[in-house]
Formats: sequence, structure tokens, C-alpha cells
Amino acid sequence: MIATRKLSDGFGMVMDGIDLSRTLTDKDFAAVEQAFFDGQILAIKGQELEPAAFLAFARRFGRPEPHVIDQFHYPGFPDILILSNGKKDGEPIGLADGGTYFHTDYSYLAVPARVTILYSVVVPRKGGNTLFANMYAAYDELPAATKARIDDLTVLHHYGNRDNLDETTRTVASPLTEAQKGKVDWVRHKLVRTHPDTGRKALYAVSGSSFEIEGMPRDEGVALLDELKSHALQDRYVTSYAYDVGDVVLWDDLATLHSATLMDPDDLRTLWRITVLEDRG
Repeated sequence: MIATRKLSDGFGMVMDGIDLSRTLTDKDFAAVEQAFFDGQILAIKGQELEPAAFLAFARRFGRPEPHVIDQFHYPGFPDILILSNGKKDGEPIGLADGGTYFHTDYSYLAVPARVTILYSVVVPRKGGNTLFANMYAAYDELPAATKARIDDLTVLHHYGNRDNLDETTRTVASPLTEAQKGKVDWVRHKLVRTHPDTGRKALYAVSGSSFEIEGMPRDEGVALLDELKSHALQDRYVTSYAYDVGDVVLWDDLATLHSATLMDPDDLRTLWRITVLEDRG
């Protein structure tokens, strides 16, 4: 029997009593999707998944998009990105330190992400949490004058971390090869976006890939983005999730910011990730 409960006092939901290794009925998937929209983060506990089943579940939400860092795609399943600090024969088996700064997945694409889904395969002895920030609440609690100022602004995005472009550090956006850099370009997104499923407004990607505000001098635009980021990352908007083996964790990329947390590089962690694009018809 499916059971749901709150993840925290702030936001997020946890679901038990469902087996994602089997094809969900429309009724059960509707329950998952509703909990996802209600919580913005949904943790489904106790799963044992093969890559094909994980991908089949993700496809219920829409079209997955392979990550530009293609050297860590799961063999035979390019829609799955391996996130891991493990090594085999001295070579990394996955992407380590990915996204260790607040960001929104695929906000550097013209059609960005709808949902990101992680399957927890190996958990570290300590740490490895993901931090999430509630972009609905952050927008709702802005002063009316600020909302009026930002509601119609457009932001220029590019792959990267606005706050750190030093590729020798662990909090930079995961470095790309020259060939991979050629696959990304500047894109435009509204600073405040209305969620197509819930109808609620949210701040969009004010940290991470947002580098300039269209029509503003760059320093003025960055100052406004930094002001909104500082507001959005206040403790009252942020929750932390600690993974168990077998967790499938989904988050709404339009309604949240998220950040991985740095951990001991020798403390093994492995997750599989699939990111599904928004449906633009």
C-alpha cells in the first residue's frame, strides 16, 4: 500500500510501498506525480532497480536528455549519467563532485529540465547529502516592489557556475572537453517562471548558469541575481536530504535549486541520474 509523509517541516515528500521495478499502473503513477508536485522533492524508498527499469520509470515523466558529459553515460543507457567518485584500474567510473554549488539542472539548455531523478546505489559512510531550496517560497515572500521589478526580466544562461570558473577547484561546474563545449551556447530564460503544471510562480536558476540579465549592464544584472540568490538560500527555504541505498529521489527543476555537498573523495558514493526535459509541445 502506498504511503506518503512529509520530508521536512518546509517542503518535500517521502513515499513508501511502491515498486518501481514494475510498470506502474496509471493510478499509481498519478499518485507519484501528485506527491512530486506537492512536495517539489519526492523520495521513494526501498527500490532495487536495473538500468532499464529506472529508465522506464523516468520516461513516464517525459523525454530524458543525455548529459553533455558523455564519457560517464551508463554503458548501453546514454540517458543515465553515473555520478561516482569510484575508480576502476585507476580511472574514474563516474562524474565526481558534480553540481557542488546551487544550480538548476539543464538551465543552460533552450528547453530545460522538468525533473531530475537520482537512484542511490552506494552511499558514503558520512555526508553526501543534497541541499534543496524552495523557489516557490522564495518568490512568494519577496516584497511586491521586487516582484514588479523582476517579473518580466529575461536572464542569459550558459553552462557553468557564475560564482566559480576555476576548473582546478571542486566547486566549479564539471569541466567539459573542447568538443563538449561546442555543444552548449547562450540561452534565454525568464527570471520568474510560471510552473506549467501547478500555475505557481518561482524564481528560476538565480544561482549557477545565470550570468547576465538582458538589457542591464553586466555588473548591475549580476548584483541583482546575487541579491535574489542570497534571499533564496536563507535557511528557512533550504532542506537537506541524506540518501539511503535504494532511494529514488526526484526534484522539480522549475521549483527548486539544489546543490551536492562536498565529501571525502575516498568515501565511495555512486548514484545514477536521469534528467527529463520540459514538454514544449
